[in-house]
Amino acid sequence: MDVDRHISRVPDYTAFPTVDEMHAELDELAAAHPDLVRLRRIGTSRLGEPLRVATIGSGPRDAVIIGGPHPNEPIGSLTVSALLRQLVEDTWLREEFGFRWHLIPCVDPDGARLNEGWYVRPGDRRAYAEHFYRPAEADQVEWTFPLTEGEHFFDRTLPETEALMRLMDEVRPAFVYSLHNGELQGAFYYLNRNEPELATRLAGLATGQGLPLHMGAAEVPGAVPIGPAVYPTPLGAEVAAVYNIGGGSVDYAACFGALHLVTELPYWADPRFGDDTPTGRRYSEVLATGLAEERGLLTELKRSVAAVERDLTVPSPYRRSLLNFLTAYDGLLTAWEALPEIDRPATVAEVVDLRQRTHTMRLRYGGTYLRMLDAELAAGNHTPAIRAERAALGTRFDAWFDEAEAETNATPIPIRTLVAVQLGAGLLAADSLIR
Repeated sequence: MDVDRHISRVPDYTAFPTVDEMHAELDELAAAHPDLVRLRRIGTSRLGEPLRVATIGSGPRDAVIIGGPHPNEPIGSLTVSALLRQLVEDTWLREEFGFRWHLIPCVDPDGARLNEGWYVRPGDRRAYAEHFYRPAEADQVEWTFPLTEGEHFFDRTLPETEALMRLMDEVRPAFVYSLHNGELQGAFYYLNRNEPELATRLAGLATGQGLPLHMGAAEVPGAVPIGPAVYPTPLGAEVAAVYNIGGGSVDYAACFGALHLVTELPYWADPRFGDDTPTGRRYSEVLATGLAEERGLLTELKRSVAAVERDLTVPSPYRRSLLNFLTAYDGLLTAWEALPEIDRPATVAEVVDLRQRTHTMRLRYGGTYLRMLDAELAAGNHTPAIRAERAALGTRFDAWFDEAEAETNATPIPIRTLVAVQLGAGLLAADSLIR
């Protein structure tokens, strides 16, 4: 497959689409091409939003493409848009490549609406932090697939997750692609098969578009890569107990023997994330310092929450998200701390990554906490404790943001580049199934 030809046709974008704009585009394409695009509702979100899938193509294999499994990760909505439009326009891709495609632009519209404040200002890191929302772990579509075997039992499946399960049960996919992204790191992938050749092609796709590969610490403690910046996809049985969650889409894809791919891309590029030059610092010391900083953040936020918790009255999603973070992230840090010490020089990428992780958590959950307190104030709950903590946290958040900005060389990545890599990665993975 000539992947370059397809990614060269990805248009420029100036913003991420709102949920209403995603629905409007689906309606437009289905109305304009009723003979090609089948649009249908596969479920309903927790707040009553329709969950819809566009089906196109006539190949013998089925591919399920999941956009927006985490609502602070909207690159996938545009990847779905770009792929759907190319399938409409390209007869070979639609009829001869060998797949019937089932495309979902956003599987968590409720959460997406709470991020729309920054969707229209991509590249603005402060806007991102101030309008950031990521659901509590057990409210995430990606991590609430059932786990009914083994020591960790989970059956609190969300309506959105059930909709994905019904779709997969119906079409029995050969390929499942969950469209994710990070914030400030390098590009990396998760793959559920040990396929070094595909891993090499995926890494080359990202570097070919000018993105640094993520050569810092692995997202999952102790993960061993298949190839540069390509990791085995963590299964629910391996991580669910740490976060108190269920399985992932990768677990359900396994029911059909499907290839499963996750592409993780940053919004901001810093070439240091791809720099594996050794430094004069030991890795164990760098890791310990980073974990101590993150522990300090948890301690600070827990102290502040304790000062207001008796006064809280609004059951906002921000409150649920923040309280879950304070518990779940504690478990993740414990898992990192339990790893054997690695006595070698840390690389530039590892030093930068572990420091930036502190900045990311501060801004993410400092912003979430501010939104939680603002919801209380908007409801008229102006107790002295809430007003005092809101003022103190606002000052602290400003300092955290200034410190993060001073310590990064990152620049916003054009959205077109991110969509091109995500689209190309999906085509490479699909192509690997028919070689």
